[in-house]
Amino acid sequence: MDQLDQRIMNLLQVDGRLSIKKMAEKLFISGPAVSQRLRQLEEAGLIQQYQAQLNYAKNDLMIKAYVRLNLDPQDKTEFYPYIEKIPNILECDCVTGSYSILMKVIFCNTEELDHFVNQMQHFGPTNTQIVFSTPLASRGYQFEI
Repeated sequence: MDQLDQRIMNLLQVDGRLSIKKMAEKLFISGPAVSQRLRQLEEAGLIQQYQAQLNYAKNDLMIKAYVRLNLDPQDKTEFYPYIEKIPNILECDCVTGSYSILMKVIFCNTEELDHFVNQMQHFGPTNTQIVFSTPLASRGYQFEI
């Protein structure tokens, strides 16, 4: 991966719908060259997917929270397939510390969040933090070039 590839990835993280033509103009290379580099980045697994970033509040998903769960390692085989089916879980990470799982979740209201947390307690103790505001939203990683 060279600086041109990094610039392509920076552009895509700012605007995932940027056309090949616009990227070529910004990078001062041809459209086919951009297409080839994109294909190579995808095949190498450096770009995994393209997705829209939704405005959750305008979609009536007003409650964002982080739920920590102390999951017994032997329960992972049951837990992972279970959470795959829950669309409210935006992200789930295995972490260090007193809780082994950290989930970023989104719900319409606190009652739905409460119901979810109660379900998670089947797998172990939980700790929940509700987000008041987000001064810096998910933005991806911008390569320094």
